[in-house]
Amino acid sequence: MNMLPIWAVLAGTLLVVLVSIELGYRWASRNQRLWAKTEEQEKEAPVGAMVGATLGLLAFLLAFVFGMAADHFHARKVALIQEANAIRTAYLRAEVIDEPRRSEARTTLRRYVDERLQWTGTSPGARVDAAQPLLDRLWAQTVHVGRANPGQDVTALFIESVNEVVSLNTERVMVRERSRIPGALSVILFLIAVVSFAAMGYHGGVSGTIRSPVMVAVAIAFSLVIMLIADLDRPGEGFINVSQDAMLELRDWMDRTAR
Repeated sequence: MNMLPIWAVLAGTLLVVLVSIELGYRWASRNQRLWAKTEEQEKEAPVGAMVGATLGLLAFLLAFVFGMAADHFHARKVALIQEANAIRTAYLRAEVIDEPRRSEARTTLRRYVDERLQWTGTSPGARVDAAQPLLDRLWAQTVHVGRANPGQDVTALFIESVNEVVSLNTERVMVRERSRIPGALSVILFLIAVVSFAAMGYHGGVSGTIRSPVMVAVAIAFSLVIMLIADLDRPGEGFINVSQDAMLELRDWMDRTAR
């Protein structure tokens, strides 16, 4: 599912669900005609009970997967705020170190903020240095400061803040790029959905009703939820993304203080 655009997830899910309902309906109608010749009919009540149990299982799994995607979204939001705060703290504490290291560290931090914004697609433009080389440069500058001022408390505070920036970069990459819904879980969700909606269509055929528009409404509702899960689980795409306002405000603040 990660290989498809968000709109294709919606369209594909809707198509699969509608086909499942239709196949179940036709299978039941065919069986009813065959059983009519033998004066036997499948009872609607037992079928309805089994369909209800299957749909309940689908709803439970859907809620579980949605909760997982929502947790990933929240984790990305928290990681962004923590990283912005850590960068701001390191930038402020750079005031206690001597020139030229102070200007070098602050320039590197400003470039790092620009890279973070380009990484999330918020600030298109000329490509800046990648995050890891910038962090390596910042750490090398920090090492020079530590060696030049051993044992000083203010230097230790600056080193601690830079170390926090480096650590939060790893955490943010993890929650943005590597924390996704497992593929096996997505496959199981779709298989249970196909079985559940085929059973719902089968129940409609057994009861002898016409193809109700309610079935289409249920298919659309399920497809929209699946699209929402995919959107939450894929940062930088679709309609729901973590706001980058904290990082944008940080860059504006850095620009003002640099003047």
